[in-house]
Formats: sequence, structure tokens, C-alpha cells
Amino acid sequence: MSRPSVPQAPPRILLLEDSPLDADLIAAHLDRLVPAPDIVRATGRADYAAALEAGGFDVILSDYSLPGFDGMMALDLAKAAAPDTPFIFVSGVLGEEIAIDSFRRGATDYVLKQRLIRLPAAIERALAETREREERRRAERQLELLVAELSHRVKNTLAMVMSIARRTARGSGSVAEYEEALISRLRALAEAHALLFEANWGDTSLRQILERTLDPFRRDGERTIGLSGPRVPLAPKAALALSLILHELVTNAMKYGALSSANGRVDVSWTLDESGGRPMVDLVWRESGGPEVAPPTRAGFGSTLVDRSIRYELDGTADLDFAPTGVVCRLRFVTAV
Repeated sequence: MSRPSVPQAPPRILLLEDSPLDADLIAAHLDRLVPAPDIVRATGRADYAAALEAGGFDVILSDYSLPGFDGMMALDLAKAAAPDTPFIFVSGVLGEEIAIDSFRRGATDYVLKQRLIRLPAAIERALAETREREERRRAERQLELLVAELSHRVKNTLAMVMSIARRTARGSGSVAEYEEALISRLRALAEAHALLFEANWGDTSLRQILERTLDPFRRDGERTIGLSGPRVPLAPKAALALSLILHELVTNAMKYGALSSANGRVDVSWTLDESGGRPMVDLVWRESGGPEVAPPTRAGFGSTLVDRSIRYELDGTADLDFAPTGVVCRLRFVTAV
């Protein structure tokens, strides 16, 4: 389906012309433009300079020969005040050397008064070239922003990977245990990045993060993990941090908690609190049916990651309850950070 055309605003044209007759002839030819232009006429240096200072013109037309003033001076003033605005000479006589010099100094085109029929086409071409330049600059600025954002994200990701690697090493008893834990955590990070890439690094839903992180741990044909809650959009930074937290919780449940037992299950529920200045999510991770739980004797990497991620990455709080019937983790965090 083609995109609907957007109506163009009438071009504003500054016309520097001292002759009323020539000005009327030029205006008559400009009426052929669609839409019809808005013409502001200046007859001398003072009102021309005032018009340039006011600005807002799409094209500048100037005679070359003016009493007490000439076209080259008008061109210099225009390039100083509005360097991106097309400047076209409209003159009765313009020699080859003057024409070449005017182009060197920034003129866009010239039209002889004997051939004013060329003027509408020259203006349309100049406006089209201006639009192309603006579009090119806009694309270049967007590319610069994307490169800067990519660099920022890569640095953040590498810093996160290094932190995960260091902390996993501290909590591992052997090389094999370190390798298994590190690969598992990096895989969780990669899955979160893949989901954000699919969403074009825009907001993604909390349910999608949960499903993407927890589905690999579901037993075939069994509903061992239940999800319940409204649709909540998450910003990319929040989604990455939450995916790592969830991975730690589910890994712990598989090794020591409810999912290590045939009858165990995990229920994740959440609500959205929009009563304050920022939307907050209240998420509860509840395990049941597994082996009896005892509080850990020391804080491992998993609990440290949960605590630090929720506080520093999600500006929230975490409450881990190692109840005998199953771990309960309550998280409260903002949707966008």
C-alpha cells in the first residue's frame, strides 16, 4: 500500500527586485507553482536585510543590478544569514564570468528575465534538492544516534558479562561447575537480548520475558510453572535485569527447590500499581510441592545478583523468604528505568 501524500505548505519566497514591472512579471510566473508561493518583496538593502533577519524563507530570488546595491552583496548577506536557503539570480544580463563567480560563492542557479518561463522549474528543482539535503542530514543524525546507542549498549553488556563471569567464579567450587553456571547465565542474557531485538529494542511485555526465560525449564506435558497477571510493558533495561533475576530463581528451583521434585511447581503472579508517580510492578514468585527448604548459611551469587539487580537496575526492592514449604520471592520494581 502506498503512503498517502502529505500536502506541502506554500513555499515562502524572498524576492529582491527594485522594478515593480519586473516584480509583477516574476510573480505571474511564480503563480504556476503548486501550491502558490507566499512572496515577500524587498526593493533595497535595508528591507532585504530585515527580511533575512526575520527568516523563514524557502527560496531567495535576487536581481543582479540594484541601485546602490548589487546581487553579489545580496548573495553574501544571504549565505551569512541563511546558508542552506537556495539563492537564485533573476537578472536581465548575467555574463558567464559573473555566473561562474556566483556559483563559487554559493548561488544555486540563475534565470534570465528574458526566459522567466524557466523560473518555476528552477525553484522546484532547488526546493527538491534542499529537501534531499535535509533528509540526508536527518538520516546521518539518526545514524550517529544509533551508533552511539549501540556503543553504549555494547559497553553495558560487556560490563554485565564481566561482572557475571567474576562473581560466578567466586561461587564455583570447580572448573566444571563454573563453566556450567556461566554458560547458563550467559544463555539467559542472550535470550533476553534476542527478545529485545525482536521488539526492535522497544518495550516488551513482562509475560514475554517470563515465558522466554522459564519455558526451557518446564517439564514436557506438565504445567509446572504458572503465570498470572495483566499486560505490563517493560523498557529494555528493565527487561534485561529481570530476565537475569528470573533465571537465578528458576535455576535455584531446579537444583534445590520445587522444580527438583516431581510434584513441585512454581507460580508467578504480578500486579501493576499506577497510584504513584511511576508505574510499579509487584511480582511474587512462589514455590510449592518441593523438598523442605532451609535458609542458606551464606549469601551466594544468585541472591546477591537478585538483590543488586533489583536495587541498582530496577530501582526496586526484593524480599526472599526461605519458608519450609517453598521459596517465596517478592519483587517490586519500576517498569521503565
